[in-house]
Amino acid sequence: MSIKVTPLDQVEPRARDVAIGTFDGVHLGHRAVIEGNDTVLTFEPHPLEVLRPDQAPKLINSLEVKRDVLEGLGVEEMVVIGFDEEFSHRSAEEFIDHALIGKLGARRVAIGENFHFGAKARGTPEMLAAHPEFETRIQPMVEVDGEPVSSSRVRAEIAAGDMEGARRCLGVPYMIEGEVVKGDQRGRELGFPTANLVPDERLVTPGFGVYAAFANGHPAAVNVGTRPTFDSDLGVLIETFLIDFSGDLYGQTLRVAFVEKLRDEVAYEGVDPLVEQMHRDVEEARRICADFTEAAARGG
Repeated sequence: MSIKVTPLDQVEPRARDVAIGTFDGVHLGHRAVIEGNDTVLTFEPHPLEVLRPDQAPKLINSLEVKRDVLEGLGVEEMVVIGFDEEFSHRSAEEFIDHALIGKLGARRVAIGENFHFGAKARGTPEMLAAHPEFETRIQPMVEVDGEPVSSSRVRAEIAAGDMEGARRCLGVPYMIEGEVVKGDQRGRELGFPTANLVPDERLVTPGFGVYAAFANGHPAAVNVGTRPTFDSDLGVLIETFLIDFSGDLYGQTLRVAFVEKLRDEVAYEGVDPLVEQMHRDVEEARRICADFTEAAARGG
């Protein structure tokens, strides 16, 4: 059964076990909050995009990727609050009475220990726990490698190209998706035709470089950057070469799951050394993806 995505004002009345949060990235800390709940209550856009746009973070996941990750965790329903100026002025008690009790019929509520809600973020975990209408579970921070897992930590790891660190915090590879657009056809001329994505400005972009990845399930070598060997005015692109794949992907949606960074983006003196390096990159990406698949099959 696929996950149901419902705006808050359209939910059907029933008793629910609800995990509440922005859940950007759905990292291990978020997963601990979500575990055992059938419903996730989240916000779109990110509240800071409305409250303090100049401080709004680059997001880890689009709403679509978040939905699919939640479905993989067994969540039955993602209820979305359209966060806007009007909603931001609702008090914490209004949020509890209207959203949790009135709309969702919450019987159990799960939140992270640092979750705050309502106008001026005055709502606290302790306020929720004081309500007898539902049972409240407050999840402590989760640590990985001795440090708390947070969305800001994951963003920093992605931006630095540390996909292994991001994966340890997320529990799965970092994923992006977008519509395949036409580039300058340079990869095709070099023997490595790529499916190109333009980074979403709302989302964090991996640090410039070459990565081993999976693209719609196929092993792939991915370049994130500006192609410094050539004079190009296309800006930043995510160029994905799907290994042992042939076909036209223009206009289709491509989802890229980053496994490991191979190297930084480098300007080469001519085409030949670049092509030689691309062959090495593809073989290295092939090996890494095969090892990753084998480890996943073993449960590693």
